[in-house]
Amino acid sequence: MHMPPPSTTAKRLLYWLIAGTRGGESRARIISSIRELPKNANQLSEALRMDYKTVRHHLDVLRENGLVVPVGEGYAMTYFLSQEMEANYATLEEILGKIGKKQKRVSKVQNHDDQSA
Repeated sequence: MHMPPPSTTAKRLLYWLIAGTRGGESRARIISSIRELPKNANQLSEALRMDYKTVRHHLDVLRENGLVVPVGEGYAMTYFLSQEMEANYATLEEILGKIGKKQKRVSKVQNHDDQSA
């Protein structure tokens, strides 16, 4: 199946929400978990071993930015990835790959500095 190229706007938004702000790693984990199987906030909290209020905060951020869509009401409200997020999931993986490589480089430099001291 051929996927359309990610929109520049979506790519920028994902970079900002994942790599450019505090909590990006948590938001990425939530997106990945919802992609596996739609979940409510409590299920996400348990699956990711994160505080419920923290999960709710990140879900609100993701919803406000059009990346997740809630279905249902109240406690049973279940979150799904939006069509925009589904279409740009490869961009998320690309961002996570770049963050991972950057963190490895920083760790190598820090380890080298520790050994030199």
